Amino acid sequence: MFLECHDRVTLVLAGCAALALSVAAPAQARGGDIARQVLPAHDGWASEGPGTTGGSAAGKDRVYTVTTWEEFRRVLDEAGDAPKIIRVKGTIDAVSAGCDALAAEGYDLDQYLADYDPAVWGLDTPVSGPQEDLRAISAANQDRAIKALVPANTTIVGVGRDATILGGSLQIKNVDNVIVRNLTVESPLDCFPQWDPTDTATGAWNSEYDAVVVYGSTHVWIDHNTLTDGRYPDSTLPTYYGQTYQQHDGLLDIVRGANYVTVSWNSLENHDKTMLIGNSDGAGADDSGKLKATLHHNRFTGVGERGPRVRFGQVDTYNNHYTVLPGQKYGYSLGVGFNSALYAEKNAFTLGAGVTPGKILKKWSEAPVTALTNYVNGAPVDLIAVHNAEIPAEFLRSGAGWTPELRTHVDDPRALPGLLARRAGAGRIG
Repeated sequence: MFLECHDRVTLVLAGCAALALSVAAPAQARGGDIARQVLPAHDGWASEGPGTTGGSAAGKDRVYTVTTWEEFRRVLDEAGDAPKIIRVKGTIDAVSAGCDALAAEGYDLDQYLADYDPAVWGLDTPVSGPQEDLRAISAANQDRAIKALVPANTTIVGVGRDATILGGSLQIKNVDNVIVRNLTVESPLDCFPQWDPTDTATGAWNSEYDAVVVYGSTHVWIDHNTLTDGRYPDSTLPTYYGQTYQQHDGLLDIVRGANYVTVSWNSLENHDKTMLIGNSDGAGADDSGKLKATLHHNRFTGVGERGPRVRFGQVDTYNNHYTVLPGQKYGYSLGVGFNSALYAEKNAFTLGAGVTPGKILKKWSEAPVTALTNYVNGAPVDLIAVHNAEIPAEFLRSGAGWTPELRTHVDDPRALPGLLARRAGAGRIG
């Protein structure tokens, strides 16, 4: 059968004295079936106005279980905008046939590498010619194969503890009222990255496809998911022309007029450029007054940068735990970008040897930021002060100009490493 309809279904911290800390259970809503739960009141920007209910009101005939990528996309295409619940069971693979099945006839990576070798092509001119044309056709094939367009009034929820999407890209684009919960999503691997010899002085490989993108959409709740590079961390990718053959883009991007988004209790793992909120300084026509997002109780583990990088939006980042692993590539955690208003409070940072607290914040453009009561390796640190002392050329101004009001329980940041290790990510609701 293509579809199957269903009925509703005290911490001791190293380096500190024993502390009795108040910790909150992950937010729950009405009923025991997680597919019927809605975003609780006051739980971040997605609770603004009518709140976020997804497909919770779906009738029994609009609750679907899917076990393949083809089924999943077909339900999304055919179900329309009335409330619906899509239950993902087991592992569904968007590229089960492999990259070769998507390649245009005649495309050959070895020939591509020979044609555009900087020793032959140089570094001054964008690539063009037969192999680049075939690469672009191959990329378009992958684009059609791996993107899943999510309609309005939808809840997508994993069944049990191991529901997984491999290599697919969830596109929440120009719709309202969407919930995504309890899924592990392995970041898409771009089969056909493009070589750009003009990107920096030495050229670079550029890739496409985010694991999840919220584009122009409103009232979106992303909760208790695990987003990761999974089987293909950057350390496994080859090197061509002296540059990493980069096959990953973002894990979760919120862009192009998206608004009223809550990202809670997720685990974002082993990825470099992880989360953009606003993807262009020139997008003010779409983004000014929007990109309001809340990030709370998320784990960022082995993340190189963009946790998030913010443009334009009033972004509330509280009660998250950032871990920089030994030896990993690390740039920064919180990016202060064009016209942003980032509010970072009561987060915890665990930094490995050689990583200083001054690098946690990164200034991309002149914009104020609020950073209060954040802890680094178990001790309180004024993130703005240490940044300005270490990197005075990127002097940050304090005071984002607003105060978040849409919050539920706020935990002591010293409790976050243990709390989120137990409760953040897929398979850990309740």
